[in-house]
Amino acid sequence: MLNERQQLVLKLIVEEYVKTAEPVGSRTLSKQMDVSPATIRNEMSDLEELGYLEKTHTSSGRIPSERGYRYYIESIINNIEDDADAFSEFEQIFENRDNERDEIIREAINLLSQATNCTAISLGPNAYNSRVKKIQMIPLKETVALILVITNFGYVESKQMSIPEDMDMAELIKVIDLLNEMLVDTPISQVSEKLHYEIQRQQVKELLKYRDTIVDSFIEAFSKFAQTKYYLTGQSNMLYQPEFNDVHKLREFINTIENNDIFKLIESSAEGVTVKIGTENTVTSMKDVTVVSAQYDTQDGEHGTISIVGPTRMEYRKVIPMIRYLAKHISKLYEDK
Repeated sequence: MLNERQQLVLKLIVEEYVKTAEPVGSRTLSKQMDVSPATIRNEMSDLEELGYLEKTHTSSGRIPSERGYRYYIESIINNIEDDADAFSEFEQIFENRDNERDEIIREAINLLSQATNCTAISLGPNAYNSRVKKIQMIPLKETVALILVITNFGYVESKQMSIPEDMDMAELIKVIDLLNEMLVDTPISQVSEKLHYEIQRQQVKELLKYRDTIVDSFIEAFSKFAQTKYYLTGQSNMLYQPEFNDVHKLREFINTIENNDIFKLIESSAEGVTVKIGTENTVTSMKDVTVVSAQYDTQDGEHGTISIVGPTRMEYRKVIPMIRYLAKHISKLYEDK
């Protein structure tokens, strides 16, 4: 357990580093605490030894470690009260009841991204993490069929497909059975990847004579799921973060978005705000980012998620109350509409 002065030193270092992106030295803290630089250096050295601070190679100053950020969040500002004045622009969005619910959420997520200079994401109720329960084909005419994808949460997506005249219906039914076997209990987010992987197996290739038509229809249906159930904005904000001056890091971040791996970072809890810092994230390419998420609820007992993705040097004092506020008010939209 840190003593009172150590907590203050850690708090000031986190908040100064958030503002400047530069290592924080003892003289900077000495001016704010009215304590000698030597005393501050001793406290900083102790905090570094305990794993709360790190020393960079290019400066005698210190920066927070992941453990330092975690302590700052949980022990210093986790109970910070919401500042009503900070949410006036959001209130205007939520008070505009002429807009549809999805449009209100989209505007709020855009504003969240602008206000935090980070990437913002909203995931619809249980959509992206839904799993395939059943795939079904319903013949409509001799040359037309309807493909249904049913998830474990009861969502249904449909795609009408044309059946070539030379296609054997019995073979098509075998293909549907095979797809059911391959994809049952697969998360929606992993369906396209699994389809592309599985159809390379020789025995599957032989059966999927018409795989281009069928698989394309399925990928379109699953893409439709994603397009209507999530919204992501502010990816370009990361270009202006000093941490992403490294082209390799920036490329990794862009690839994570393009491959939809960014959704694997998102984790929410009914208990409040969830914060995953650096290596706490499951995607290794995201070891330099923090993901802050909060769950919102619908009248049907389902859940959606809003998240902020940004550098570990994130303005937590600002982001956490905003995420909490938005989750609360989006839940109210589902009560009112």
